[in-house]
Amino acid sequence: MSEKSNIGRRTFLGTGLAAAASVAVGNSLHGAPAPGELNLQKFKNEHPYNERTHLAMPTNAFGKTGFKVGILSLGGQATLEQKGTEEQSEKMINRAIDLGVNYIDTAASYGRGVSQKHIGMVMKTRRKEVWLSSKTHDRSYDGSMRLLEESLNSLQTDHLDMWQLHNVQRQDQVDQIFAEDGALKALIKAREEGIVRNLGITGHYEPMILVDCLKRFQFDAILMAMNAADVHYLSFKNYLLPEAQKQGIAIIGMKVATRGRMISTWAPPPLEDQPERMRTPLPGTLTIKEALSYNMSLPVSTTILGVDNIDQIEENMKIASQFSPLSEHDMKELEFKTLPIVRQGLYFRRWNLGA
Repeated sequence: MSEKSNIGRRTFLGTGLAAAASVAVGNSLHGAPAPGELNLQKFKNEHPYNERTHLAMPTNAFGKTGFKVGILSLGGQATLEQKGTEEQSEKMINRAIDLGVNYIDTAASYGRGVSQKHIGMVMKTRRKEVWLSSKTHDRSYDGSMRLLEESLNSLQTDHLDMWQLHNVQRQDQVDQIFAEDGALKALIKAREEGIVRNLGITGHYEPMILVDCLKRFQFDAILMAMNAADVHYLSFKNYLLPEAQKQGIAIIGMKVATRGRMISTWAPPPLEDQPERMRTPLPGTLTIKEALSYNMSLPVSTTILGVDNIDQIEENMKIASQFSPLSEHDMKELEFKTLPIVRQGLYFRRWNLGA
């Protein structure tokens, strides 16, 4: 990190971050407005706009923000977080936007920053077409501010449409985040300065921890893991979703296919080649259309999905374009189909009951 990046992190948004934002979009520092001078009313009223979205698929209100989001969005994992995939990633992101995607989700930790850099290659010319969300996995004020500067530089933008607390799992993390010098202070400060427009929280481990967070602070959105196996164990649909609906915030679904493990065409590698927490000898039980249709039928604003290649983007967008909500009977049938694969469909949950 440069000397400039380290100067006054407690006044970070007024100095170092303003510089980073200007450099990120290729502007000269001279004459660039300080964050406090940004037109916050303009930020409030302006949203990214992709002219293809409304023709490509159904759209939903994104909570109370006024933004209309397509029901399918692009996640920044899979190929996008892998080193050495710059050319492929750039083509994939451009293709997704061309097909109507208007929301992209990433995080500072994805591929140790690789995902943000790949997305930034496209954002430098197409920033106004997509809602851009990133995350901080650091639980402190200072650490989160450093990650925000990194995100802006890598994404080649001067602002985020949403900045989120990443994968909040345990009570000790909540205590750190909500402390006087915690990450939530960084989120609030960044929004006050106009560097980020909206604040969110994400998780997939334990529903009641996130319920507590929603009751402590009025977030603009929540990104939560829900799929057809969810109802069978520590259900976000049953315990967390109702609180998010009650508050009227934007709800983003994720973990649709659990890195392919929910999908019937997935061939499990040898057990020794699989990460220990994800090991399974079983293929999935759902088609990608069933998996996506289930999530899209939930009361969510959008569903994010990481992809391996352009063919998957095109297949998923075709499913989104033809989507009609499943009946309650159809939803329960898909839930029943996942019973043999609950553990692999929810590998990211808290399975150690003593944790």
